[in-house]
Amino acid sequence: MTFFLIALAVILATIGLVKLVDKFIPSKLKPVLHIVLWLLIGYLGYQTYNSIYEPIKFNKEKNRRYARVIESLKDIRDSQLAHRQVTGKFAGNFESLIKFIDTAEYTLIQRRDSSIIDVELTRRYGVDTTKDIVIIDTLGTVSVKDSLFKTSNRYKTMMNVPVGEPGAKFEMKSGFLEQNKLNIPVFEALVKKNVILSDQDKDLLAQENQVISVDGVNGDALKVGSLDEVKTGGNWPKTYGDSE
Repeated sequence: MTFFLIALAVILATIGLVKLVDKFIPSKLKPVLHIVLWLLIGYLGYQTYNSIYEPIKFNKEKNRRYARVIESLKDIRDSQLAHRQVTGKFAGNFESLIKFIDTAEYTLIQRRDSSIIDVELTRRYGVDTTKDIVIIDTLGTVSVKDSLFKTSNRYKTMMNVPVGEPGAKFEMKSGFLEQNKLNIPVFEALVKKNVILSDQDKDLLAQENQVISVDGVNGDALKVGSLDEVKTGGNWPKTYGDSE
């Protein structure tokens, strides 16, 4: 905005100079000076246009790339949640996570309420006494891959950042966090904004890395999960889709 105001002021001043040239400069020099001044006006006009358009173009491209990265982060999160459900912990690397998806199965169960004779109470009181129980029936198994990805094999490349710096991969770690004397499994997957927007305007990228906003991605990375707290959500706002 500061540059825009300065450029606008210079353009107006230059137009004023053109009028002064018409009034005070000898006729022989006027054509050359007119050309120089109008070229200057054109250049400053172009720079002013860019100062307005470049942030718009940057934000449009940023939003497009973030949306694609978030889809990959959701795949990673869903895969990790399935891993925890089956194994009790999160995978520490993509190789083991992909192998898990290829081979693991969910066990399908059905819970139902029932009642049986309480032998001890029946003996004590001399009359049939029942107690409520929950019966868990195993119905079968279903492939984790089929459940999460159906016929798609995109999980095999979910470690690759789909936009930005060529060949870049998501960072992923897992571990345990102690709370109330319990070791709770945690994981985190992330990619830096510098990777996602590696070929974009450096000044606008520097501003994006410092974003603190309810409708923006705060911090210098897009990520899901956390190693410092028990959470599996992403750090993007709802404008990019569900983060949980």
